[in-house]
Amino acid sequence: MKKSLCCQAGLKFFFGVLMVGGLLFLAAGSFHYWQGWLLMAILFIPMLGIGLLLMVKNPDLLRNRLNARETQVKQRWLVRLSGLMFTMGFIVAGLTYRWHGVMLPDWVSWMGAVLFLFAYGMYAEVLRENRYLSRVVEVHDGQEVIDHGLYGMVRHPMYSATLLLFLSIPLILGSPISFVIFLMYPFILVMRIKNEEQVLEKELTGYSAYKKRVRYKLIPLLW
Repeated sequence: MKKSLCCQAGLKFFFGVLMVGGLLFLAAGSFHYWQGWLLMAILFIPMLGIGLLLMVKNPDLLRNRLNARETQVKQRWLVRLSGLMFTMGFIVAGLTYRWHGVMLPDWVSWMGAVLFLFAYGMYAEVLRENRYLSRVVEVHDGQEVIDHGLYGMVRHPMYSATLLLFLSIPLILGSPISFVIFLMYPFILVMRIKNEEQVLEKELTGYSAYKKRVRYKLIPLLW
């Protein structure tokens, strides 16, 4: 079973590298797009590490995240919209480099890389705190409300982490136009969270009380 999981995870990782690299460097028309290599490194090296750690420590969580399929129609459309955002953002960033468009200063790319790695650390901590964490909106048998750690600050810390991750990507790539495209993501999150909380209130015991204890959904002291 673990061998099968390893093969499945390895294939998804390989195709992820191939897809992101293909979008970036085909659009850029060159392998000299150093910002693209920077993103590839800080995206996939930690991803490989987290995947290997989950393989050893929590293979059930890894299997759940690999096999997750969104069942709700609205959420499926939001996932597709996110995919379109990524595709457009990567292609536009590569084309900006190819056509010598307006690029952000190099220090912005490095600042974005630091922000990205910080958010990756947040994401890893959420994985550690919540063994029920899923890529789709669902409630598992026996699932309990998590209210400690990052979940004691905001109700959706995974989305807080992905917000920082995704908004830092166009900064790393040095493309201001790509950054405008990635500004779609906060609006996607708002719609996703609204639907997710409706499901959790209905199906997860204790979630309504948790909402009263932890007021903020995504950003402490703001929303």
